[in-house]
Amino acid sequence: MADFERDDSSLLYIQVADYVREKIYSHEWGVDDRIPSEHELMAMLHLSRGTVQKGIRALVDEGLLVQQRGRGTYVVQPIMARPTSNYLLSFAESMASQGIPYETRLVEKRVEPANKACAWALGLDRGDPYLYVARVRSVFGEPVMFIESHVSLEACPGIEDADFEHEGLFEAAVRTSGHEVGRSNQVYSACVCGKRRAEWLECDEKSPALQLEQTVFLDDGRAFEWGCVWLPANRCVISASTERA
Repeated sequence: MADFERDDSSLLYIQVADYVREKIYSHEWGVDDRIPSEHELMAMLHLSRGTVQKGIRALVDEGLLVQQRGRGTYVVQPIMARPTSNYLLSFAESMASQGIPYETRLVEKRVEPANKACAWALGLDRGDPYLYVARVRSVFGEPVMFIESHVSLEACPGIEDADFEHEGLFEAAVRTSGHEVGRSNQVYSACVCGKRRAEWLECDEKSPALQLEQTVFLDDGRAFEWGCVWLPANRCVISASTERA
């Protein structure tokens, strides 16, 4: 192929990353495929080894590629899929229904006074106490989601004593509220992870993530959870099956 444009305003290693990323996005290089070696890419792109290495490293940091010592560099297979449907499942219930083994690690748990946004989301008065819970879920030892939950202590008295590494939030909410989980409002957004969440998800802070913001209600209409789930874009996917009427 022709040389990359040396007078392009972007750096050469960025052009390498763009070239490989396009091969992946177009499915020319598919999931679990081994991409050409550094030497092969050097010959294909007419670039130095250092430039090629830097471009590939950028895609490893993004989560599109994984390097295996002695084997080569491969397109990443997402670790888990999140099916969507009209039936409300927690992420723990979704993974269990698919037979995906997972572990939950509690990162933070504290009671705080509700600010304006939290009070509005949970139907509390400003300053009312609520429970903040942050958890990391891992599949096969790889972090696949960072979960931040703001939980109404009014709706779920005593939930602050739950062991969230061994009991799911929905399960604890049902136990402490005496009500079943009813419905949720969900909004998905594309974001970058940012420094704090990247630390827990073990990825680059500029890596793409899918953010799910949701408010979950009990069957009596009271909101009990307002929170966000952060999913690394190349470890998790959202799947759906629909029928045309």
